[in-house]
Amino acid sequence: MLERWFHGKISRERAESLLHPKEDGLFLVRESTNFPGDYTLCVCYEEKVEHYRVKYKESHLTIDDEEFFENLAQLVEHYEQDADGLCTQLTKALPKQGKQEFCVNTKDFIDNGWVISMQDLELCETIGKGEFGDVLLGKLRGETVAVKMLKDNSSAAQKFLAEASLMTSLRHENLVELLGLVLNAKHILLVTEFMAKGSLVDYLRSRGRQHVTPKHQIHFALDTCSGMEYLESRKVVHRDLAARNVLISEESVAKVADFGLAREETYSLDCGKLPIKWTAPEALKNWTFSNKSDMWSFGILLWEIYSFGRVPYPRIPLADVVKHVEKGYQMEAPEGCPPEVYEMMRQAWSLSPELRPTFRQLKAKLLTFMLNSLQ
Repeated sequence: MLERWFHGKISRERAESLLHPKEDGLFLVRESTNFPGDYTLCVCYEEKVEHYRVKYKESHLTIDDEEFFENLAQLVEHYEQDADGLCTQLTKALPKQGKQEFCVNTKDFIDNGWVISMQDLELCETIGKGEFGDVLLGKLRGETVAVKMLKDNSSAAQKFLAEASLMTSLRHENLVELLGLVLNAKHILLVTEFMAKGSLVDYLRSRGRQHVTPKHQIHFALDTCSGMEYLESRKVVHRDLAARNVLISEESVAKVADFGLAREETYSLDCGKLPIKWTAPEALKNWTFSNKSDMWSFGILLWEIYSFGRVPYPRIPLADVVKHVEKGYQMEAPEGCPPEVYEMMRQAWSLSPELRPTFRQLKAKLLTFMLNSLQ
């Protein structure tokens, strides 16, 4: 969870200096210094700062042992609507300046049965590198799995747990499934289903036109669109949709991966890390990510599917891509791409986000095209 009012590990004194003396109802939440694992809600009232301990009780959060909440966001929302025993109603959040903190508590995973014992997991060879560290092949009680291993670093740990936290709440046949986490002193491991045929981009490049039929192409497009339609319905934004982040199962089903780094609604990101050729112009310009910027990326992903994994904008230097795109340039249809599918790409690349289709609308079009073309 990424909340502007969450200030992470700051002291009581620091919280008071940030809030004091400001208007009544101004608040922030910090990690408790006296009770590790708990939180403290700090609120301005009559030129003083009141500190309320937010404690865990039977896997819920409470201040007064009467009202119980599943997470901090719910608790804050409740007290924004009603003081309910606090000195005053919460009226205004004090946003954290600079780098935003993630607030994820490992206790949630333990209480909800997501923790895997290391005895049940056997680690095998490295099969790739992820944002946080190596990805290994593993065996979980005899079943082949993929294991993301976290390099030890506390802010990365929080980010990693934020990914896992979001993944526990999302379930769809076209999303890579989280099986659980291993939490121990040395490292955190994220265990997901193993996708035997690797990434979509590698699959397309290695097999090429000889083996990837039009039927495969439309199925991959439809599978990915279904996974994204589900994320859209949950108001979750992926931000890094590309053929490299779609994985193929043993049964040749395409599933969206790395969606756990998605954040609800909008999220700003260090521009240096943006995959320019896949990112919508408004996201590059204003760092505004939405389901509509994901739709732009899906248009690029469709182009990757129908060009058998070519790198987008093949004849334009990376430094010039943004200039061309902002002037309305759109890539030509890949050789052999059905006109109906190319038209879907063009709609996804509308410069106005509101003119782009939703994933639900596009899925219906892909389905109609598939039924007509495969008769």
